[in-house]
Amino acid sequence: MPDLMDPNPALPVPTLQPYDDYSRYRGLDLQSAVDASGRAVVVVARRFLPQPDTLAQVGTVTVKAADRLDIIAAQQMGDARWWWRIADANGAIDPVDLTAEPGISLRLTLPQGMTLPRG
Repeated sequence: MPDLMDPNPALPVPTLQPYDDYSRYRGLDLQSAVDASGRAVVVVARRFLPQPDTLAQVGTVTVKAADRLDIIAAQQMGDARWWWRIADANGAIDPVDLTAEPGISLRLTLPQGMTLPRG
């Protein structure tokens, strides 16, 4: 039985880009696979989380009572959809843990692959 997660190199590589600029999945490779019924499907390649210390830090923020990552992202980055960047920057397995206790300091970073300007 074919495994849905195994890409099939015999199928054409999809060229669509279904994710917008705010998505953590934007830019990931799309692959063709065959599901259990034999139907060709498009799957997104696995996203590997960046090592937090490889991301360029641009600031910190202290968690307040009732904060959530989407609220912090909206206040600090201008859009709530960047919440996952804060999770990546702080090595979160469960993003809820990052705001569970007021007073925790969170790193704010650039996205993976971006560096601070020199000078």
